[in-house]
Amino acid sequence: MATELRTNDGNAPLPKINQLKVAIVAAEWNSKITDALLQGAVNKLLDEGYPASCADTYRVPGTVELTYAAARLIGTGRYGAVIVLGCVIRGDTSHFDYVCQSVTEGVTTLNATGNVPVIFGVLTTDNEQQALDRAGGRLGNKGAEAAECAIKMLHFIETCG
Repeated sequence: MATELRTNDGNAPLPKINQLKVAIVAAEWNSKITDALLQGAVNKLLDEGYPASCADTYRVPGTVELTYAAARLIGTGRYGAVIVLGCVIRGDTSHFDYVCQSVTEGVTTLNATGNVPVIFGVLTTDNEQQALDRAGGRLGNKGAEAAECAIKMLHFIETCG
């Protein structure tokens, strides 16, 4: 028997996940941004009524290291989802492209080959203001959106088995 999944229109409450346990990994690089993303993710879980103990937070040096950290955390078997948070701001060299490609491909591989969803909360912006706008500024907090996505993916897993 298939269960219909409904789209959250932004006003409907998020589903409740029994025994929610997530890992949140944030890059230290661009910490002004990633700290705000991390706080947004934690606050979203608290706002949804989950205890602070539902999320373990970790730090890694940079965005490229997020994939390794996510893979290790998945391997512990302790988490239903892993949220990765980072911020890559375009500079004058091609480094931006390599970092973005690395983390995107890494998270995509983990999602395609694993059974624990890895939520992509990495900002890839042209400048710092664009990042600030997405880390609690005028465009909301993408960390909070990543936490919401984790809840929805765990509901998807509960629903489809």
